[in-house]
Amino acid sequence: MGRWSDGRGRLVVHDGDGAAPGVTVPLEIAASYRARTKGLLGRDAVDGALLLSPAGSVHTFGMRIPIDVAYLDRHLNVIAVRTMKPGRLGLPRLRSRHVLEAEAGVMEGWGLRVGARVEVRAGAGGGWVGDGGV
Repeated sequence: MGRWSDGRGRLVVHDGDGAAPGVTVPLEIAASYRARTKGLLGRDAVDGALLLSPAGSVHTFGMRIPIDVAYLDRHLNVIAVRTMKPGRLGLPRLRSRHVLEAEAGVMEGWGLRVGARVEVRAGAGGGWVGDGGV
């Protein structure tokens, strides 16, 4: 795996065995320090999901809406999923390398649960950098 740059793309959620692609949703990629720091602050809604990379934990201080948070390992396997209300501090996940954020309640509908695998398809402005490990 390489590293992403800030931009947009698509998130594909695979089932637990990773065989068949499932849901595809719009994705915003926040890979720079500045983009990760801003995250979802000040937003009233999320179109799809936001990928924070690299990231091992998140907070919801200053957020207006509750969010679903999925912690991903370096192979993009889901290792934990939580719903967080505004004003909370999430526990760090030691194996987490990336974090997905979305509006509260949507990840269950996407089939995003522990053991699922996701794929990131970076689009225009959401480029893939390098081919080494993240």
